[in-house]
Parts: sequence; C-alpha cells; structure tokens
Amino acid sequence: MEHITLLIGIVIITALVFDFTNGFHDTANAMATTISTGALRPKTAVAMSAVLNLVGAFLSVEVAKTISGGIVDEGSGIQPEVIFAGLVGAIVWNLLTWLAGLPSSSSHALFGGLIGATLVSVGMDGVNGDAVVMKVLIPAVAAPLVAGIAALVATRLTYRIARDRDPQDTAKGYRAGQIASAALVSLAHGTNDAQKTMGVITLALVTGGVVAPASDPPMWVIVSAGVAIALGTYLGGWRIIRTMGKGLTDIQPPQGFAAQTGAATVILASSHLGFALSTTQVCSGSVMGSGLGRKGGVVRWSTAGRMVIAWGLTLPAAGLVAGAAALLADQGNWGVAMVAVLAAIACGAIWVASRRQPIDHTNVNDTNVNDTSGAESAAGPSVLAPPSTGAALAQSATEAVPVTTTPVAAPVAAPVPSAAIAAAPIPATPTPVTPATAAATAPAKATV
Repeated sequence: MEHITLLIGIVIITALVFDFTNGFHDTANAMATTISTGALRPKTAVAMSAVLNLVGAFLSVEVAKTISGGIVDEGSGIQPEVIFAGLVGAIVWNLLTWLAGLPSSSSHALFGGLIGATLVSVGMDGVNGDAVVMKVLIPAVAAPLVAGIAALVATRLTYRIARDRDPQDTAKGYRAGQIASAALVSLAHGTNDAQKTMGVITLALVTGGVVAPASDPPMWVIVSAGVAIALGTYLGGWRIIRTMGKGLTDIQPPQGFAAQTGAATVILASSHLGFALSTTQVCSGSVMGSGLGRKGGVVRWSTAGRMVIAWGLTLPAAGLVAGAAALLADQGNWGVAMVAVLAAIACGAIWVASRRQPIDHTNVNDTNVNDTSGAESAAGPSVLAPPSTGAALAQSATEAVPVTTTPVAAPVAAPVPSAAIAAAPIPATPTPVTPATAAATAPAKATV
C-alpha cells in the first residue's frame, strides 16, 4: 500500500505540473487579442486571466467526470503508472508546441497521452472508443468550425452596426467590450480545462482505491487544480500569445470583441454538456473567423496551416511518447524513476532552447523577424529586394580597391602675336537708327 500511496503522490504532482503547463500554454486563448489591440497591458491581462481561471475551476465538474470515467475504463486494470506515463506524454508535447509558438490543444495532448499509455499497458479494452469519438474527435472537428463561423458573422454584424459612427468612440467601446469578453473566456477556460486535471487526479485516486468509482473530485483536488492553472496562466505563454495575436491575422478591437464573445459562448456551452473541448481550437477558429469577417482582413494561411498540422499530430504524438513511457514505467520502481528523469531532461532542454530567443511581456507585440511564415501572404513580397550578384560584386570590388587619380592640368591657349592683333580689322560701330535715317534708307515704293 505504501508503494501505491507514493506512486499516487507522484501522479498527483505530475498532474499539477501538467495543469501548470496547460495554464501558460493556453493563456493566449483568452488574452491574445486583448493584448494585441492594446485593450490591456500584457501583465494586467494575464493577472486578470489567472484570477478568473481560478474562479472558473469551481463552477462545474462535468468535464472532470468525462476524464475520470469516460475516456478510459476505470475497471480495466489501469494502474497509476499508466496515468503517470500519459501525463508525461502530454507535458512533453505541450512544451514542444509552446517552444514552436503553436497553439495546439493541451486537452488533446492529455487525451492522447492517456490513450497511448492505456493501449500499451492494458490494450484496446481499456479505451472507451465511443466516448473518444463522441466527446473528443467530433468536437475537435466541429468546435473550431462553429466558433469560426460564429466569429465571422459576429464580426460582420459588428462592423455593420458601427459603420456610421465615429471610429474613435467605437474603438473605445469595443476595447471595453474586449476586456469583458476576455474575462468571460478566462472564466470558461478555468471551467473547462482545470477540470481535466481534476479528472486525472480523481482517476488516479480511483485506481489506487482511495475513492470510489464515479465519484466527484474531492474539494482539495478542485482547489489544487485551480491554483496550478492560475499560476501557469499568470506566467504567460508569450510565444503563443504572439502567434494568436499577431501571427494569424491583424486584429482590430471590433474583431477581438467578436472573436472572444463567440469563443466564450462555445466553451461554456460545451462545459455544460460535458464535452472536453479544446479551448485552443475554439479560440483559434474564432480568430480566423474574425479575420475573414472584416472587409479587407487577411488570414495568414501558412501559419494557420502549421497550426492545423500540429492539431492533427497532437493525439498520436502525445500517445507515442506516453506509450514509450508506459513501457518503461511498467518495469517497476526503476522504470518509473527512469521516466521521471528522462522527462525532466527533456523539459530542461526545451527550456534552455527557449532562452535563445526569449519572448515576454516586453516584446510580445513585436514582429518576429526570424519567423517569416505567412508574412508574404499577408503583405506581399518585400519591396526592397537584395542587389543582384553582379552588382554586389562590383560594389564590393569598388569598396575594397581604392582608386587614385592624377590631376590633369587644363590646356593653356597659345599666345597671339601683337602684330596679328594690330592687323586684325576693327569692327565698325553701329550707327543709331533715327526716324530721318530710317526714311532715307527705306526703299522707294513702286509706282503702278
């Protein structure tokens, strides 16, 4: 029993670490557009989002029940080692996509990790296929489409309503609306995503015999999950905030308001229905929809394409990492320790790599000069083309070899002899013309 208790403690700590990464990975969902339009200062935005994520964690437990008793079968022989391996796969994938600045789904990373580890350790019987299809795969496809269409329609309506009004006055109003809608998204994110960690911890407690199957998460689980996601949110996932706020489209206050309002509506509805929805996919779809909804708006499809590819890879990639971790963890205590050490090394390496080009609240709205993906589709190729090779070589040769010139004296005219000057005819002085002289010199008129 001591082994199980220690292992459950390790699983709980690992789950809270995942919850922390979920917080800073998904901060962009609520605050990217608010920060990019200047409605809130970056640090103020993430602080507000952190508080509301904490509050949202206490509003519902329906999604937690989906995780603890829906995706995997509690009675199929799942052990805490399996849950630990699944969490490791989710954490590693979260950090990799954070390093790349891609807003992938933390929820799907968790699902993929749990499914991959369960398949390796238990087999197909441990996974509820119907629940995976109905509550994970279908919402994964439908949610960004629904949110995108809602944001597109809302953006067009917003611009139509405000077309005859002073742009400065409407901008102030929409910035205030953005703050309110961002608060709603943060609340919805805490309601949806914090519950996933609650569900994982509850699943570990069930497998260890601490609580009965189909139990609600204990209060200490709710509190710890809410605090962990709030701390991660306050840290701020600045890389993904830059992608969401500047990389997909150029957001104006009316677009930000429409995108966040549509996203919050979809997330809260899914939480009420118990769908473990990806808030990242919902918010990304809303941002793209708002870009298409504004006349003249441009969506950078190259960035969107990379993001969609990351979405598609999340489930299998996290599952593969978790499956490999489960193979080691099933070997006993030394296997669990080895997985923990390897995971710590991987996370440390990712953190060191991120320090090569740090992004924080001071430069989150700057254009990333090293990331030109999608820039050409939005603004066209660069006008200042580099010089041709021949011109560059000629210029470098001119600069490298100094050219010295010898001054040439101006030609001096030959002297003219004085005799020639004396013999030269002197031009006659013109006689002034008077009326008398003009009449005398005028030709006589012909007589007919």
